[in-house]
Order: sequence, then structure tokens, then C-alpha cells
Amino acid sequence: MEKLLLAAIGLSSGVLISGGVVALMTGLGIIVRFAGISRTADKISLYEKGIFLGTLWGTVMTVFLDVKMPLGAVGLGICGLFMGIFVGGWILALAELANVFPVFSRRLGITRGTGLLVIALAAGKTAGSLYLFFMGWGKG
Repeated sequence: MEKLLLAAIGLSSGVLISGGVVALMTGLGIIVRFAGISRTADKISLYEKGIFLGTLWGTVMTVFLDVKMPLGAVGLGICGLFMGIFVGGWILALAELANVFPVFSRRLGITRGTGLLVIALAAGKTAGSLYLFFMGWGKG
């Protein structure tokens, strides 16, 4: 009975959170921007469903800690790649929305090379994440 209640709570929470994530991404225009860049505007509904299901699955994995995905090291790497792309897309979309890069560049007096600045930030974040992963930190 307890597992059934937890399942209902997890499912309800996942539906609520994933619906909010899709609404926020749609409101910020992230999905439309990704679709425009990749020239797949006819697949926006598929993107929204994928984000919804991914958030729902993430909630299930968080609530039910005994649920395991036996994907191995390759599967973990693929999942990590997609999660990193997702989080990086969010970070860049929110930074663009808040005009972080133009303000940052103006304050530092950078007139050219803002593209390199963004790439350097992404490379630094990737290097830090890989260092954290390979050092085994954050395992509790």
C-alpha cells in the first residue's frame, strides 16, 4: 500500500513538474529556438513530449531510489551527454534572455570575440564536470 501511495505521489509530482518545465521552456522560447536552429519546426510537439517524458522519468528515478537502469558505462556517457546538452541549452537560453553576455562584454570592454567567450565558458563547464566525474566526487 505504501509503494502504491508513493507511486501515485511520484507520478503526480512528475506530471506537475514536467508540465511546468514544458510551459517555462515554451514561454521562454527555448523549444522554438532549438527547432529554428535545427530546422525542425514541424517537430515542436515531439520536443515538448520528449521533455515532458524525460522530466517525468527523472522524477521517478529520484523518488524511487531502488529503480536502476543497467546501461553500463557507454549508456551512462550517452545519458550524461544528453543531460549536459539539455542543461547547457537552459543556461544559455536564460543567459541570453537576461542579456548576460552583452552586459558582461560591455563591462569588460570586449568588442569582438563574444562567440569565443561563450565557447570558453562551455568548455570550462565541461572540463569541470568531467573532472568532478572522474575524481569520483559527489558520490555521497
